[in-house]
Amino acid sequence: MSDYYNAFEMSPVPPPGPDAVAPEPFRGIYGMPAFVTIPTTDLAASADFWVRGLGFFQLFSIPGTVVHLRRWAFQDVLLVSAESVPEQAPAMSVSFACVLDQVESIAEACRALRPDSVDGPRDTPWTTRDVEVITPENARIVFTAARVVDPAGQEAKDLEAVGITPPGVGRGDNEEHA
Repeated sequence: MSDYYNAFEMSPVPPPGPDAVAPEPFRGIYGMPAFVTIPTTDLAASADFWVRGLGFFQLFSIPGTVVHLRRWAFQDVLLVSAESVPEQAPAMSVSFACVLDQVESIAEACRALRPDSVDGPRDTPWTTRDVEVITPENARIVFTAARVVDPAGQEAKDLEAVGITPPGVGRGDNEEHA
């Protein structure tokens, strides 16, 4: 028996599929359960890359201090003014969900702004398609989209073997756990 259960209804991420539609940018104010803080020596240039390349919008800013960026609900980034940034991207990355039809457009937009900033897209063993971007601040950002899983296929069997029911199978069964 598994302690895992589907709770997809609490996420803005749509179920995978060829018709998956990305949610609209979320402009509400909420207590952020998690966020990323990224130091930058040029707030304006960094914000421009995140907006035009990665599809974020500026929620608000305090001039010369911080720019609060967001895409979907719970995808918050604070760009903060700093004296310096690392010379190389760290091994660690932060990932943001997207839908499959956004992966290539994000890669293309970032390549147009910074030609050597993109690695991928590539498919992962955990059923996503990912594109990795190194931002002007040398942050390692991954945009990840769920791929469709054939419920009778090996990927679904692999997920079930570790106690995870693929999205769309048994959705909405959170009531007994809530």
